[in-house]
Amino acid sequence: MKVKNYMRSEMHILEAGENIRRAAAILTSHPHHSILLLNREGLPERVLTQEDILRALADGCMPDEPANRLIGRQVGKACLNDELETVALMPFDCWVVYDAEHLAGLLQRSDFSTTLSNFPVNFISQMEPIIDCIDKPILVIDNNSNILLCNKAACQVIHRSKPDIIALPVTTLLTPSHPKKHLNDGNFELTQKFTFDDKTYVTNWAPIIINKKIIASFAILRDITKYEFMSSELERVRLMSKELNAIIESSFDGIYVTDGESKTLRINKAYERITGIKSNEVVGHTMQNLVAKGLYNDSATLRVLEEKRPITIVQNIMKTDKTIVVTGNPIFDDDGNIFRVVTNVRDVTELNQLQEKIKKMEQLQSRYEMELQQLRKAAGDHKKFVIKSQKMLEIYDLALKLAKVDSTILIQGDSGVGKEVFSEIVHNHGARRKKPFIKISCAAIPENLLESELFGYAPGAFTDASRDGRAGIFEMADGGTIFLDEIGEMPMGLQVKLLRVLQQREIVRIGGAKPIQVDTRIMAATNRDLEEMIKQQQFRKDLFFRLNVVPVLIPPLRERKEAISHFIYFFIEKYNRKYGFSKQITSEVIDAMIEYDWPGNVRELENMIERLVVMAQGEVITARNLPEKMKAAPLLPSVSLLDGKPLKVAMAEFEHRILSTAIQKHGTSRKVAAALGINQSTVVRKANRLGIQINR
Repeated sequence: MKVKNYMRSEMHILEAGENIRRAAAILTSHPHHSILLLNREGLPERVLTQEDILRALADGCMPDEPANRLIGRQVGKACLNDELETVALMPFDCWVVYDAEHLAGLLQRSDFSTTLSNFPVNFISQMEPIIDCIDKPILVIDNNSNILLCNKAACQVIHRSKPDIIALPVTTLLTPSHPKKHLNDGNFELTQKFTFDDKTYVTNWAPIIINKKIIASFAILRDITKYEFMSSELERVRLMSKELNAIIESSFDGIYVTDGESKTLRINKAYERITGIKSNEVVGHTMQNLVAKGLYNDSATLRVLEEKRPITIVQNIMKTDKTIVVTGNPIFDDDGNIFRVVTNVRDVTELNQLQEKIKKMEQLQSRYEMELQQLRKAAGDHKKFVIKSQKMLEIYDLALKLAKVDSTILIQGDSGVGKEVFSEIVHNHGARRKKPFIKISCAAIPENLLESELFGYAPGAFTDASRDGRAGIFEMADGGTIFLDEIGEMPMGLQVKLLRVLQQREIVRIGGAKPIQVDTRIMAATNRDLEEMIKQQQFRKDLFFRLNVVPVLIPPLRERKEAISHFIYFFIEKYNRKYGFSKQITSEVIDAMIEYDWPGNVRELENMIERLVVMAQGEVITARNLPEKMKAAPLLPSVSLLDGKPLKVAMAEFEHRILSTAIQKHGTSRKVAAALGINQSTVVRKANRLGIQINR
């Protein structure tokens, strides 16, 4: 069968310079024909069809563009008398047929495909010398997946000779993966991978189709061992990149990355949150441009590139008016050049707010600790001292307030009311509590010794004086507190020296000339009327004003009778524990003690309780153990109550006295009524008439 018997003599030729519009016009007139496109040398280049023109227009080509923009099909070369079977082996769908040197026509595979439908065996046999010339391993299989052909390169890979390979099922070689057995429908697995001698190969199967039928399939075995390694490396790099991205995005601090030319490569979400700048505003832009545009007032990246070292700056974000701390760090390549700059960003505003919160929390904690400490000390004070009456609770609260300051305090009150106790509470709750607390009675030390006790003396200041001298209590109490009891008994000469301590915070030892600085808090106490003593020139007026910075008046026990019973039980427990007793006391004794005026105040009461605990016979203290002055006596009007007054007035005053005493003793109107043997309503009515307050 000759080529000339199947070729088409009619041809449409298109020169290289002609446009797509001309090609479309030809095919519009002859839709079933093809156009032979010539190159610039006038030689056949490819064949064009309507499909090629439509594809080009769909891809955006314009009708006036050159026709050589069209893709078309490559053409082979054949002669009129060539055998059709030989030409069919060429990898073309279209051939230009020559008669000697002249174009005779076109041959298309579709023109003879039916004629060569019984050609497969011959065709396959003619492929063998061709594939043997290829240095890549090639296999050809039939529709039953049996091997038809293999080249020399495939034999080397499989380590078998051709006779041992031909006709074997391909599954015996390319396990476990192989093409599907039935290939006629064209739906088969295209790619398989297998291993020989620790090398990995991949096969891309392609069908061999004649007359629209798959007659066989062939594949080139490609060694992909190195690509497998590269693939695993790429996977490792991909995982590393994913991990790095996760780390960058999870950072609480903002991160800004540029290359060695200051071009922005990426920013993380924290940077967007802190600065308010979005990724699309900066990525791809250089820092020079961003600074020039006014987005930043300065750039740590540019300084890093200039100085080649880490740089920290305070940067202002013009867009959001935020101030941030920026630290840029260079990353060098193997040649010592900067190829990345990584910048860490932190919002100073957030840090300042956090520091302020921490400061407030510390202050709050310190306050709570101080309050807790005061509560603990207050609980200890209530166990150590009797603080039960309303007046003494007010005095105690005053002591706690004065403990927080360093003012000089003058404590006044009758003898035995607890002036020394007040000074102890102030000292123990103040900032000087870990420093000395020295008490001295100005009345208990002779005048000629008091000065040396207070101020000390220099070496050789007087006969029998120590050669090294001696420090006074002001020096020994430096940093602490001095309690000067009975300050009204201090001689006038020493008052001048004490005034100097209060004014200048310094003392001079007896016989010395050098002033010594002292840091001592002074609390003074007296039971005398200092203002009256000033009038009689027995106490210095200027010293009084220096001492009386914070005056404290402690009321006598007779003005806080509600606390007497608490004192009684407190002292009984104290002296029972001291002497190993378990004495009790009757209510009659307690009532008698409440009625007593206690001129010696708490000190007298404590001494009385100690005497009763020690002297009382038996385990119970009764009224007969009391001294005569405290035993109950008939309540008779005194001479002063009756002297010179009308009977009606004297009776009203006497009734007022009886009712007041009963109310003070029993408290409620119900108990008073029971004690006096009258109705409760009578008690309330009389109290209202006499202006006496009473609880119902």
